[in-house]
Amino acid sequence: MEKVLMLHSSCEGQTIKILKYIAQELGVDYHCDIQDIHQLPAPNFSEYDKVLIGASVRYGHLNKKLYQFIERHHESLAAQKAAFYCVNLTARKPGKDTPETSVYMQKFLKKSVWQPMLLEVFAGALRYPRYNWFDRTMIQFIMRMTGGETDTTKEVEYTDWRRVSAFSEAFKAL
Repeated sequence: MEKVLMLHSSCEGQTIKILKYIAQELGVDYHCDIQDIHQLPAPNFSEYDKVLIGASVRYGHLNKKLYQFIERHHESLAAQKAAFYCVNLTARKPGKDTPETSVYMQKFLKKSVWQPMLLEVFAGALRYPRYNWFDRTMIQFIMRMTGGETDTTKEVEYTDWRRVSAFSEAFKAL
């Protein structure tokens, strides 16, 4: 049985939902430990066969704690079979939904000392009723500018679960 360390840097929970889906897709041949990257002191990477990190974009940026974690552990990450995925609402649009075309993934690759073996970008979810007033107003403004959903009574999940399944298979093959 392979052991997988699954780390997340999530704002609203869609990144975690995707991580749990991947764990389920990996099946019974894998033991998956899911941890919050912001609360994990120092993982023992040698206990794991693979590492997967998922991170969400908030207001155009990945969390700075993600970069701090990577900076501290980049040598261990580089020695692992490791993958990274980014979750953002921009990826709901064709042409902005691949590692090569996602501005957020390209920014990550330029800023990060770690260059993962496998990359992917997933569209996130819009959860207006769950946001506080400020976030709801700001996200609605951004969605209006980018031609997205602006009805604040709605929740819309843009994640393409078939792509998540395909990524899971690619991760298995690492």
